[in-house]
Amino acid sequence: MRTDIFARLDREPEPPKIEIPRMTRTRLALFGGTLAFYLAIVVAVLLSTWLVLLDWKIMLFRPYQQWPELHAFLDYYVVLGQRGPTAVMVAAWLGWRSWRQHTLRPLLALGAALLLLNVTVGSVKLGLGRLGPHYATQIGSAELFAGGDIFPSGHTANAVVTWGILAYLATTPRARRYLSALSAVVALGVGLTTVYLGTHWLSDVLLGWAAGLVILLALPWCEPVIARAEAYILGLREQLRARRRLVPSLPVAAGGPRPSLFPQRPAGVAGGEHEAHEGPVREPVGAGSGRSGATRGTGAGTGQLAPSARSHAHPHGHPHPHAVRSDRTPVTPAGSRRPPRSRPATGG
Repeated sequence: MRTDIFARLDREPEPPKIEIPRMTRTRLALFGGTLAFYLAIVVAVLLSTWLVLLDWKIMLFRPYQQWPELHAFLDYYVVLGQRGPTAVMVAAWLGWRSWRQHTLRPLLALGAALLLLNVTVGSVKLGLGRLGPHYATQIGSAELFAGGDIFPSGHTANAVVTWGILAYLATTPRARRYLSALSAVVALGVGLTTVYLGTHWLSDVLLGWAAGLVILLALPWCEPVIARAEAYILGLREQLRARRRLVPSLPVAAGGPRPSLFPQRPAGVAGGEHEAHEGPVREPVGAGSGRSGATRGTGAGTGQLAPSARSHAHPHGHPHPHAVRSDRTPVTPAGSRRPPRSRPATGG
């Protein structure tokens, strides 16, 4: 049994017992408070209150001009909030977790969180249509319903959900505390970076933090759906495996082609001639041996018949008068299509 640190990279022999988060009273209270904060930010922007004036003051302050030495670093740091790169990185980690723990729950939880993020944040973005600081037209205006799509901040909400899902799926309380602190630092940094670069108002970032936190707090309500989806996918996998095992033993349908143990002879070619053209060199058939194309010798010159041909053979070696030749073309005096003999037949 491995005891070093690399033993954690091996796949566990059986699925571990993972405690799934539940909607406790504390979580429910946090969910309600965050949702109230979310609605308050939306109302404050809709009514053009002091929050909109603060947005304009920060925008006219132009932080990217006050501290230009930070611009190069923060241009790369803000990528931690982009949907594509962060989703790929986190999905790779959770995919390894799924393989190691014999469960699809980490990947399904990530998919459910991103789906909720796209639906909720995307609908509010398109519904309010707020313009960004670089496209503002009137000082002091909230710039709503102007065809924009920056309220709430997608970078900020995505950073909260993508990195916060790691803390949500942690298996120990210690790991959950550390990952929660790490995801909070990353999400706060991404939100403030967008304000520094002038791509979002401060109210956009506040609403983005609230939107991402609401999704994380609501994930326990999605756990029954995630469990049913996992059971359905695993059931489909077992059905496919069972079908693959049963494919060789399926019966042939009535009237369908059946595999033949002996190759069929082409039409118009007699048995002896077919053997002479296609088969290997055979010994001559004697007149008194009583062997035909269906005979099988057990030794040199024994002249014994095969069991399948013995019932149709004449005692004196002549073919049975009622033998059926359904696969041969009848020989007629004129117009025969029998190919010319390559060598004279021996033995009568």
